[in-house]
Amino acid sequence: MALERINPPTLAPPVMGLYTQVTVASPVRLVFVAGQVAIDANGQLVGRDDYPAQARQAFANVKLAVEAAGATGRDITSYCVHVVRYHVDVLMPVFNAGREVFGDEWPLCSSMLLGVDALALPEWLIEIDATAVISA
Repeated sequence: MALERINPPTLAPPVMGLYTQVTVASPVRLVFVAGQVAIDANGQLVGRDDYPAQARQAFANVKLAVEAAGATGRDITSYCVHVVRYHVDVLMPVFNAGREVFGDEWPLCSSMLLGVDALALPEWLIEIDATAVISA
């Protein structure tokens, strides 16, 4: 499988180097990860009212999910972070938590952060879904 990551000169450079403008994959097997929240393997909420703690657990769950499919963070081609009551002060703590989880396998890919009013349960502050590609 080949992943080509493109930051064309006709588009602005990725903000803070957190993503890639375009990712092209061929030939591939697609991995779709359902929205992951700050629930640990025992079904317990991690980090009530704590954005970085919830982000760390949600990113860890995404990492575990892609690994279960035989992928790594480098194979993630797209992800979306949903943040309840988003404000700019949570931006870096959320992404620093993700970088802590993924380390050198931080997914440089298309990404989106959405500020939302609420998630499925009121104690959830962060939800992350992802798509990865691996060799067919």
